[in-house]
Amino acid sequence: MAELTQEDVRQILEIIDRMQDCEVRIEIGELKLHVSRRPDSAAAVERVAATAPQPAPQAPPAHRPAAPHEVPAGQTAVRAPTMGTFYRASSPGAKPFVEVGDRVQPEDTVAVFEVMKLFSSLKAQVAGTVTAILVANETLVEADQPLILIAPAT
Repeated sequence: MAELTQEDVRQILEIIDRMQDCEVRIEIGELKLHVSRRPDSAAAVERVAATAPQPAPQAPPAHRPAAPHEVPAGQTAVRAPTMGTFYRASSPGAKPFVEVGDRVQPEDTVAVFEVMKLFSSLKAQVAGTVTAILVANETLVEADQPLILIAPAT
């Protein structure tokens, strides 16, 4: 049986993302994927659970460029490093890292990002004030998608 590639998983998630109200379970080999979407939030993925052995490093797959994500002049965007899930807090029920109006420093954690059960902190990268949080908590996002806008301190 052929193994699924990251590109295969990305394409499956793109198809699911276009559906309004669905629950999908896919099991191929050691990969288990469960996606459930709430009807009240067409853009939010309620949960994505995926387990699979880590593939050997390979060249990034060629794919069509993502739609450009414009950032207003004078703003700096904290962007998604890759396709994954955006979390505003360290755990369910915890206080969000930042809110609109909060002042941040470059090394401040503003969100957590998950890719295949690996979590990483997203840093502000600039000193300034949070002006917008563009993505709902627990949302599946695209690579390079703006997540949080910050007006740099002058």
